[in-house]
Amino acid sequence: MASLTSSRNSNSSSWTPKQNKLFEKALAVYDKDTQERWHNVAKAVGGKSAEEVKKHYEILVQDLMHIESGQVAIPNYRTTTGSSSRGIADYEQRLMKNLKI
Repeated sequence: MASLTSSRNSNSSSWTPKQNKLFEKALAVYDKDTQERWHNVAKAVGGKSAEEVKKHYEILVQDLMHIESGQVAIPNYRTTTGSSSRGIADYEQRLMKNLKI
């Protein structure tokens, strides 16, 4: 979707896959009620300011709202033998719970 891509590209700094993973984990630790949430998330991610992680979060929320409203098709992932899609669903459910949209 063009708007998702453009919103990501307008971000002044790029995010590595490692930083994104650290960001996701930090969101699970520092919920909306945590004092100085964005400072703590930035510290956990490393190399990002509180303002940058807050903007990254706002983009994530926008993306999730587009997905949930049906504006973005959910990919049909293939599962491999022996893997469990339940683990992915559990992870996504925990992430959504901590986002408090």
